[in-house]
Amino acid sequence: MKKNIGTVNSMVRITGGLTLLAYSIAKMSKEKPSGTQLLVSMMGAQKVAEGIIHYCPLIDAFDLENTKIAQ
Repeated sequence: MKKNIGTVNSMVRITGGLTLLAYSIAKMSKEKPSGTQLLVSMMGAQKVAEGIIHYCPLIDAFDLENTKIAQ
């Protein structure tokens, strides 16, 4: 698996993912967990994982590597 996102993009994904995780966990600790909160926590975990491994499957699937989005 080759890296297809840069360092800054990776840091933004990690920060955003941890924010989503913290928000959803805080909401689930106060209320009964709903499907939406579980979905948000899974999305946050996915963004953290993408940032750590520097690989985004959507960028790879749509061949966006050589566009301005990936640079």
